[in-house]
Amino acid sequence: MRTFGTQAVGIRAPVIYEGDNLPEIVVNSIMEYVKESGSCICDRDIVAVKESIVARAQGNYASIAQIAADVREKFPSGAVGIVFPILSRNRFSMLLRGIAAAKFDKLYIQLSYPSDEVGNHIVSAEQIFESGVNPYRDVFSEQEFRARFGDLKHRFTAIDYLELYRTLGNQAEIILANDPCEILKYTKNVIAADIHTRAQTKSRLRAGGAEKVFGLDDILTKSINNSGYNETYGLLGTNKASEDKVKLFPRSGKVFVEKVQQLIFEKTGAKVEVLIYGDGAFKDPAGKIWELADPVVSPAFTDGLNGLPNELKFKYIVDNEFADKRGKEAQEAMIERIRCKQKNLMGREETEGTTPRRLTDLIGSLCDLISGSGDKGTPIILVKGYFDNYACE
Repeated sequence: MRTFGTQAVGIRAPVIYEGDNLPEIVVNSIMEYVKESGSCICDRDIVAVKESIVARAQGNYASIAQIAADVREKFPSGAVGIVFPILSRNRFSMLLRGIAAAKFDKLYIQLSYPSDEVGNHIVSAEQIFESGVNPYRDVFSEQEFRARFGDLKHRFTAIDYLELYRTLGNQAEIILANDPCEILKYTKNVIAADIHTRAQTKSRLRAGGAEKVFGLDDILTKSINNSGYNETYGLLGTNKASEDKVKLFPRSGKVFVEKVQQLIFEKTGAKVEVLIYGDGAFKDPAGKIWELADPVVSPAFTDGLNGLPNELKFKYIVDNEFADKRGKEAQEAMIERIRCKQKNLMGREETEGTTPRRLTDLIGSLCDLISGSGDKGTPIILVKGYFDNYACE
């Protein structure tokens, strides 16, 4: 029995620019790694590519002015409200500049508290509890919130996001409330700026009497004045590219992953799986920030990555079925147990399995942790043995 299981390695790539043939670059980078390491490419290995370089090669960008043009087309006049944006310099602050550039009569921004949906805190949960505030009911103006809680600088960035967003929004009025319909007291035209709860928010706003409701996923779903776009996610998944431009989530991802799969098969004869990955779906236990500010972990992947893991809970079986075995006898019993499951010989429902999460969420999170978001220069990840188990030779 071999002594190693799943392996994942970050692969360095050249700097990617708009118009580059990214499938070829990815495959060439993989083959350079194989040559250098003495490794090989096998069936069901996984090649993962960071979404940012896919979007960059596509030239999928939009300017502040292009965002403003689409927003103005959707809201021709009057005041506009923005509900539940996340607190981010690199993500929403750029979009807010685009929305404000549409030059509405008045802009209202409603923030959730004590934190945004991905865990960036305006104040701590402890402060809310100690103050006696009921976050399900109580509504605050910016002035009232400051009077009650004082310093509102973010724990890690030291940015006062209420001040930042007010300024970027051309002196927008800030409201703090957790019921999205609170914004309807100020305007019936609303942008739902949340990510994972956007469908629920839009539904509640429409039921509450909103006249026009669009989400960030409804803006730049087509090209405006030669802009980039994403037909599925719109402005969701964007990130700051320059002082005047954002990078959008990549589009046509299925074509890309299947092209990489095809090229690797032509070079090696191995059928690998391929995915594009962005933010991992994990939470920082200290800062309480959930990293998933993208709409999904993986916007595109080959068919073999669809579904959930089919695994046994190793420790549960050892403790309950093989507690009296040791050493080689325990190893052989566990291997036989896994093989019986694979052949469906147990004749009963497996109830001791692992927590069901999508393969793409698990693998994409693994890859995001390895590549990081700094200067590692490894936007390509090769994962080997992910589908192995204890019974594999």
